[in-house]
Amino acid sequence: MDEFIILSRQDLRAAVRFGDYVEAVADGFRLLAEGRCASPVPTQIDVAHGAFHLKPASLPRGPGYVAVKVNGNFPDNRARHGLPTIQGAVLLADASNGRPLALLDSAEITLQRTGAATAVAARHLARADARTATICGCGAQAPLQLAALRHALDLRRVFAWDIDPAAARAFVPFLGLDDVPAGGFVAAVGADSPAKSEIKPELMARAIVVVDVLDQAVVMGDLHHAMAAGAMRAQDVHAELGQVIAGTRPGRRDDDAIIVFDSSGTGIQDAAAAAVAYEVARQRGLGMRCSLT
Repeated sequence: MDEFIILSRQDLRAAVRFGDYVEAVADGFRLLAEGRCASPVPTQIDVAHGAFHLKPASLPRGPGYVAVKVNGNFPDNRARHGLPTIQGAVLLADASNGRPLALLDSAEITLQRTGAATAVAARHLARADARTATICGCGAQAPLQLAALRHALDLRRVFAWDIDPAAARAFVPFLGLDDVPAGGFVAAVGADSPAKSEIKPELMARAIVVVDVLDQAVVMGDLHHAMAAGAMRAQDVHAELGQVIAGTRPGRRDDDAIIVFDSSGTGIQDAAAAAVAYEVARQRGLGMRCSLT
């Protein structure tokens, strides 16, 4: 009997080390840059009180995988229903025969793969002698973003900045030129839908911009908004992260350059994280086993 595995957040936390996610995501971006896998632009389905986001990707790891993440994003959920804003799951399938393999909690996969992308980007784009980090926004991603930066850099000092909930509803914090010193590295991971933005267009225009996937970045993320403002064109982007990892485009070459990693979250990150989690959990006997037939 072919087993189908369901992996909860607790299962995933018990199964996979953060460093394993980092290497899996780095390999996924490299394979994408080499044209060996697919990470299509996400699909958004609007509904009455929120939206569903679908992010698919293929990954030629092991037997080959296809992953599709479906997240529901309902901003008023906590107030109206006592539920999280974002809920969802990742379906992982065997790319060689279509067999469903696992269903994984998407909150944990998203948290870990987003942090992993920051660690990979910092490895290639931050100054090697960077010792100070600033975390803008102290929500659920903040602890893992700090862990990601510490994974790649020998940090000695950390600043954390946030605003209270009432102010947050009336004002969205943006980083501008005055906030980033020469040689700074910005991992912009918060603009994960077309309406979201956190980097001012003039900073994007002055910086060296590296994106996760260009086809996606032009329709969502901070590049999308910089282009809409007339501050950038798609051809102004320095590289995709996978190209830097693969060595076909350079990373940091100037210690004084400001580099922005514009990441709206890609299917290839979800596929890479889900695949490594599935492999470890299957080997260790974690999760709930069942049959779909």
